[in-house]
Amino acid sequence: MKIPSLKEVVSAEEWAVRVDLAACYRLVAMHGWSDMIATHISARVPQAATAKHAHQFLINPYGLMFDEITASSLVKIDVDGHKLSESPFDVNRAGFVIHSAVHMGREDVACVLHTHTRSGVAVSAQRCGLLPISQQATLVLGSLGYHDYEGLAVHEDEQVRLQRDLGPHDHLMLRNHGLLTVGGTVADAFKRMYTLESACQIQVTAQAGGELIMVAPQVLAGVDDALARMQGQTSLGRLAWPALLRKLDRVNPGYDT
Repeated sequence: MKIPSLKEVVSAEEWAVRVDLAACYRLVAMHGWSDMIATHISARVPQAATAKHAHQFLINPYGLMFDEITASSLVKIDVDGHKLSESPFDVNRAGFVIHSAVHMGREDVACVLHTHTRSGVAVSAQRCGLLPISQQATLVLGSLGYHDYEGLAVHEDEQVRLQRDLGPHDHLMLRNHGLLTVGGTVADAFKRMYTLESACQIQVTAQAGGELIMVAPQVLAGVDDALARMQGQTSLGRLAWPALLRKLDRVNPGYDT
């Protein structure tokens, strides 16, 4: 499907976010985390690009597979999921309940990434939640919240509880439902989901074997300091992002159109 380019229509700031978000959708598909046309990744339109209008967001056109989304096909919406710009596509307003709650509750969040992967849902359904049995889990547990399942996320009164359960965390496990990560950039949200999803896959795999070995509490307590020593002032997500885009350019180009 040919979508007219918006590169010369929107601001440079908005276009940059559109390219990153479209790339993120394709990376999610490439890693096998998509759920046909379900779930969302949303990004806040930069304040500089919204003129007088705050709280504008970009989201996937409902009905497209993640691996065919482009920067120009993303739909601009308000916090209630209403379209703010011309688009031949609809949006799944019901599915934006979760995302709007996070965006409105956390002004520091530029991107919200939500998945329904088998491993993520499997661990979310376990009473113990994510266990400290892998290096990947240790990187998540210090900033992980849990939200109890309330059925399909179509009721706005659930939003206050989503905001409460996410709190200041970067990761949220939606019980019996899936995973959610946030970031100040699209790259950060993606890297956090990569780590959280890996931790869940490892846990499900390890539980099929013998007795589990837990990481010692003193090691868990030192994770933040170790990360600060390793990465300095630049997040691992932003360090990896250019390489991920180069890989997309090789295997699934066209996201930036």
